[in-house]
Amino acid sequence: MAPLCCSSSPIFAFSFFSFFASVFLVSGQRQLVLDSAEQDSLYEVLHSINPSIPWRSIFPDDFCSSAPHGVVCDDFSNQSDAVSSQPDSVHVTELSFGYVSDYSDNPPCSPNSTLNPLIFTSFKYLRKIFFYKCFTETPASLPNIPSGFGSSLEELVFIENPALIGPVDRIIGNFTNLRRLVLSGTGVSGNIPESVGDLVSLQEISLSRNRLSGGVPLNLTKLEKLRILDLSYNGLDRNVPVSIGNLTELLKLDLSFNGFSGEIPDSLGRLQSLEFLDLSFNRFGNYGVPLFLADMPRLRDVYLSGNSLGGQIPRIWENLGGILGIGFSNMGLVGSIPASMGMHLRNLCYLRLDNNKLEGQVPEELGLLKNANEINLENNNLSGRIPFSAQFRTRIGEKLKLSGNPGLCFDEKQNFPKKGNSRLEQFKLCNNTGIRG
Repeated sequence: MAPLCCSSSPIFAFSFFSFFASVFLVSGQRQLVLDSAEQDSLYEVLHSINPSIPWRSIFPDDFCSSAPHGVVCDDFSNQSDAVSSQPDSVHVTELSFGYVSDYSDNPPCSPNSTLNPLIFTSFKYLRKIFFYKCFTETPASLPNIPSGFGSSLEELVFIENPALIGPVDRIIGNFTNLRRLVLSGTGVSGNIPESVGDLVSLQEISLSRNRLSGGVPLNLTKLEKLRILDLSYNGLDRNVPVSIGNLTELLKLDLSFNGFSGEIPDSLGRLQSLEFLDLSFNRFGNYGVPLFLADMPRLRDVYLSGNSLGGQIPRIWENLGGILGIGFSNMGLVGSIPASMGMHLRNLCYLRLDNNKLEGQVPEELGLLKNANEINLENNNLSGRIPFSAQFRTRIGEKLKLSGNPGLCFDEKQNFPKKGNSRLEQFKLCNNTGIRG
């Protein structure tokens, strides 16, 4: 079922959208047109999104022959479908609203956009619903979605809609074919319902920057196809379920900026495909940096900052050469920085170990990180010679952060400027033993 509507050139700049080129759907000698009831519902939905645009005047003909970008129809004339009694038919399959870019000039939303419940009752063939920055001022409540809606829906996406409100369980319908569930930057609240685990086709759940509370539903671990789980920036708490380690297809797990507590479960080590792990700024405590990280060879980013994990930085980096980013700030870490981090993490771009209780010298091996663009070691108890070359310092510039370590010093041959660099002029020359003079 290839889409029958594709973008054309813009017809007027004010509305930021374009006509589709006229495409006539013909079966034998008969032109297929959108059902009149479905077309009337589409007019109503467009009016609720932006009442300042005369939609019926601009698009007086069949929407599936000429439509704004973001409204897509498909031809179902050669398919048997239990939902429709019409043997030859076309239907709306995608609705996308809100300006994203010049290449996706969807129908523009107004400050007073409302969420019309007809979206969830009148378009039984919808595969995609997309709203970007549409509900920003006037409160828009999530409707109760009828149980018979959504059998074809594959993507349900709301991004940057802070005025969208209502309990999250209203939007978790009987979407048996749903692959993407994205509610990001909304006013949606409440507990994530256990019924989300019944949406067995889900590959992405992104519920970041909302007002969610409670814990991670245990039923979530039934989603064997899940590749992205992002619950960041909410009010979630309790322990992270051990069973989350059963989501072995996960590529990204982001639980940051919540109130999760207890121990980071060792079962996460079973996530052998995981590339991105962010558990930062929760309440995990007193268990140290998890050793299971050594068993995750595909890991590219790991962020644990803002948890009171304590302990030393483990020497687990030998098989983790693909890591690009490490965030271990403000974790109560003690001991020294392992030289093995610089030896094995040759692709490392970002390293934050600031605001801990680390001591000892800065390993010379960190100066061999050719791809590094930020290293932050501020506010520890580090001492001895600063090992970074002039070339290294020039490349990173102000992103090399060492202040708050009064025991650090530099060799005269390193040619550190004594003035003009607020981050470096604080350090004194080392004596022959490498101790600050």
